[in-house]
Amino acid sequence: MKTISENTCFGGTQGVYSHTSTVCNCDMTFAVYLPPQAKSGPVPVLWYLSGLTCTHENAMTKAALQEHAARRGMAVVYPDTSPRGEGVADDEDYALGQGAGFYVNATQAPWAAHFQMYDYVLTELRELVMAQFPLADSHGITGHSMGGHGALTLALNNPDKFASVSAFAPIANPTASDWGRVQLAAYLGEDETAWQAHDATVLINAKGWSRDVLIDQGTSDQFLELLKPEALSAALASARIPGVFRMQPGYDHSYYFVSTFAGDHVDWHADRAG
Repeated sequence: MKTISENTCFGGTQGVYSHTSTVCNCDMTFAVYLPPQAKSGPVPVLWYLSGLTCTHENAMTKAALQEHAARRGMAVVYPDTSPRGEGVADDEDYALGQGAGFYVNATQAPWAAHFQMYDYVLTELRELVMAQFPLADSHGITGHSMGGHGALTLALNNPDKFASVSAFAPIANPTASDWGRVQLAAYLGEDETAWQAHDATVLINAKGWSRDVLIDQGTSDQFLELLKPEALSAALASARIPGVFRMQPGYDHSYYFVSTFAGDHVDWHADRAG
């Protein structure tokens, strides 16, 4: 692991690091915020998965999580959204390729050689940060947009790995959306049964969730038709899953929205940390 930068932030340390990923077959960059409490011992972890076009840096600088994480004694891990670099497949469409990994393990050419973001986040990066930083084995996961989709699907598929889950304006029903059908077909092939494990609405209907969920969605989000929050809300209600689904009046899809409710989400996860 290589240290790119480390800065003091709210009494803790905001770091950016890189390493060679065997899962993604390229160098990957990620960020970790360690709160001041980490100087005294291991702290619980909040994973933040970013959306389309983002890197680790967007949320690190715009989502305003560090102050709340320092207040509650939580680390925050910000993975990148996809493999990158020379030789990594890409596409002219911003919603496919570099910056748009959709947190799946691609099985189709040319994506399968590098786009293994599901295993990267769930296993490889998790093992790396647990070995390199003073982190407790207590993990919550959240994310925005494509990252909200990733957070929900990773948690729903791996309830033993995550104590809590929340999302900001997630892509809630990608198998029924243009933000999902194109990407899932490209990465996983035309057999739609392979897509089901990567759709939070489908997973809630099929598997449920034994804990509660926090979802925030802006009513003025310009991508509401692509996100399909109503499908997820209906699934949560049908499955009688406790939690909070908040339609926030006037908020759009931007980091202004995320940063406004960042404190609520950090508190949510901190209250549920094992």
